[in-house]
Amino acid sequence: MSHTPIGEPRQRITVASLREKKLHHEPITCLTAYDYSGARLVDEAAIDIVLVGDSLAQTMLGYENTLSITMEEMLHHARAVRRGVKNALLVVDMPYGSYHLGPDEAVRNAATFMKEAGVEVVKIEGGEKRADLIRRIIDAEIPVAGHIGLTPQSVNVMSGYKVQGKSLTAIEQLMRDAVALDRAGVAFIVLEGIPREVAAMITAEVETPTIGIGAGPDCDGQVLVFHDILNLVFAPPAKFVRRYGDAAALISHAAQQFRTDVISHQYPSDSESYHLPKETRVALETVLDRKRAMRR
Repeated sequence: MSHTPIGEPRQRITVASLREKKLHHEPITCLTAYDYSGARLVDEAAIDIVLVGDSLAQTMLGYENTLSITMEEMLHHARAVRRGVKNALLVVDMPYGSYHLGPDEAVRNAATFMKEAGVEVVKIEGGEKRADLIRRIIDAEIPVAGHIGLTPQSVNVMSGYKVQGKSLTAIEQLMRDAVALDRAGVAFIVLEGIPREVAAMITAEVETPTIGIGAGPDCDGQVLVFHDILNLVFAPPAKFVRRYGDAAALISHAAQQFRTDVISHQYPSDSESYHLPKETRVALETVLDRKRAMRR
């Protein structure tokens, strides 16, 4: 399997092709997207996985954390992203509360994402304790991705966003979580906020691909948040975030320049305005001349 240069036609990414990438030691790329334009740009950049992350709660909707976002809000954004994605594997986060109240509701909500938004994989946080639930969803012909380590939906239980897996006991639990998800048949496992050494152990242990975020370079792939890499967040970045552009500065400058041009009557110019056809303009001037004559 070889890399397809950006801009050239490429095959659609599937769960099976992700496994092929792991087998051939080809790094997997993943970025979040929350709307049509962002999704289209990410997809056209030949990113393998587009994730409609529940991080949109903070990045797009201004919530304090991911716990408040609803199924309806996630569906709304997933539909928009689907319209922009042609080749990447489309994955969506199951929001908090959509799979916690029982397997029947979890399957129903996962199916809703597939039927109404056209997603190909749903992602669920948690390890061993979610394995049976994940099997139920997979049995319903719905691919599932796992997520262990720092799981944002458990922020209150974890007492904040803290690195996980720093003790031997915690490492053993993470290994059990990863193996349980692997045996359950997940499409891939997101490893978030864990030491590099632990992520490397997990990646070597499981057959399913691992996608790291704050988990070091030894995972099978990496994921970052769209807004983080473009400096579109209003908080200091996490240690693992690398910024590849400054969209905040670009947008701020453009907005300020627009304001300046409007106030100084430099926008719009005559060339940026529409004009009447010559015949209509002549006829209009004739009418106006008659009106002026009548006022005298």
